[in-house]
Amino acid sequence: MENSDTELLTKTLQVEHKLFYFDLKENPRGRYLKISEKTSGSRSTIIVPLDGVAWFADLFNYYASNDGQELYSKELQLDIKVFYFDVGENKRGRFLRVSEASVSRSRSTIIVPAGNDSDGWSAFRDVLAEIHKACSLIIPTQQQQASATSEQLQLRGLSDPVAPGFISVGSSQENSVDGGMGDKSMGLAGGESGGVVMAKVIRAEQKRFFFDLGSNSRGQFLRISEVTGSDRSVIILPVSVLEQFHDALGQFVDITRSQGLTGSSLPNVRTIASANRRSEN
Repeated sequence: MENSDTELLTKTLQVEHKLFYFDLKENPRGRYLKISEKTSGSRSTIIVPLDGVAWFADLFNYYASNDGQELYSKELQLDIKVFYFDVGENKRGRFLRVSEASVSRSRSTIIVPAGNDSDGWSAFRDVLAEIHKACSLIIPTQQQQASATSEQLQLRGLSDPVAPGFISVGSSQENSVDGGMGDKSMGLAGGESGGVVMAKVIRAEQKRFFFDLGSNSRGQFLRISEVTGSDRSVIILPVSVLEQFHDALGQFVDITRSQGLTGSSLPNVRTIASANRRSEN
C-alpha cells in the first residue's frame, strides 16, 4: 500500500505475548483494514478489504463460540484474495492461523492465540466488530468526496434529471470532458469517435463497468469499459453481435442461478475440513 494512504482508525490488542495492530486506512481505491501481528521484534501483516471485516468478525465468532467442540478449517474468498482459517495447537495452547493469498502479494500469515476459554479469539472478534460499526460513522475524506462529486456529475451529465446510472447524451461535442461523457473522458480509441446515444454504469467491488451505446461512420456499437483505479480496459462490440452476447450471458446467469451462485460478487465462505491440530513454533 502507498505511504500516502489516509489512516482513519487504529486499535491495539494484546493476546498473551502477542500484540496486534488494527489500522483502518483509505486510498483512492477504497478502504481496507491492515492487521499486523508483532512478536519478538518481527511483524506479519494481512490486508483485509473493507467488505471482509464483517466476515472476519463472524468467523472469529465461530471459533470463539465453539470452544471444546470440533472446529473446521474455513476458506474466505474476497474478490481476488483468499483467506484461510486453520486451528492448531502447541505447548502454549490452541491458536488460529489466518493466511492471506492473492495474486498481488506473497502469502502472509498471522497467528492468534485462543487464550483462556477462547477469550483471545473473543477479544479479536470484538475489535473487528467495533471497526465494522465505526466504518459507517466515518465521513469520507475530502479526496473521496471530491471524487464522488466528480463521478456524480459524470453519471448525471451535470444537471440532467435522469435515472441513476443512465444518461441521455447528444453528440460528443455537446458532451465534452466537462460534461462528463465525452469520448476523451471515456477513453474511446482513435477511429471510433462518434456520438453516444445512451450510457450505463455498473459497480462491482472496486471496479466500475461503463456501457456506452454509440455510433460512427461504420455503424452503431457498444463500448464496454472496465475501470479499476487508474487502469482501464475497453472492448468495442458491433450491435450486430449484441443479441449473441445477450444469449451467452443469459446462459451463464441461468447456470449460476442453478448452482445457487446468484450475487457471486459477495464474499464466499467455504468449510474445508476438520481443523488439524498442528504445532506452531
